[in-house]
Amino acid sequence: CADRFPEWNWLIFILWGTGWSNAGARPNSFMAYKVLSLKWRPQSFQDVVGQDHITQTLINAFDQDRIAQGYIFTGPRGVGKTTTARILAMALNADGGSSSHFDPNSETSREIADGRSLDVLEIDGASNRGIEEIRNLREQIKFAPMKGAYRVIIIDEVHMLTTPAFNALLRTLEEPPPHGKFIF
Repeated sequence: CADRFPEWNWLIFILWGTGWSNAGARPNSFMAYKVLSLKWRPQSFQDVVGQDHITQTLINAFDQDRIAQGYIFTGPRGVGKTTTARILAMALNADGGSSSHFDPNSETSREIADGRSLDVLEIDGASNRGIEEIRNLREQIKFAPMKGAYRVIIIDEVHMLTTPAFNALLRTLEEPPPHGKFIF
């Protein structure tokens, strides 16, 4: 597709199936109790089960150094959209440079998995759907990343943004800074 349409720098993935499995995933044991779906959440592309077409495409993109400026994951509830977005953020900001074969136990990966990374901003589009929140996001993406190579913005439930909010975000999506990556 990129050869036919070189100006397209976005990839859209459709996740389907019954969802991801916990086979191969490792538990996060830093808390006394965690919900099972969080405890056994996959932490690398190899851990994701049932979405081979997505993980292989992303791995190929890293291997060929053809990383897009934005990604859209779509599919029914529970198929691993947010999990895949977090794994992609870990791969983009891997220690030693972007790589699909990153160490999920590194400090950077742990920060992203735990939601503590300053370079990865995960926003719930259903709760932060107004134009003011998007203006704040546009201001934040201007700053260079603190540790990693990219400032990654994950907007979950992006379809819930209001029309004025999405219009405010449109300019940044069309011409993001070189260090900015968007995942919806």
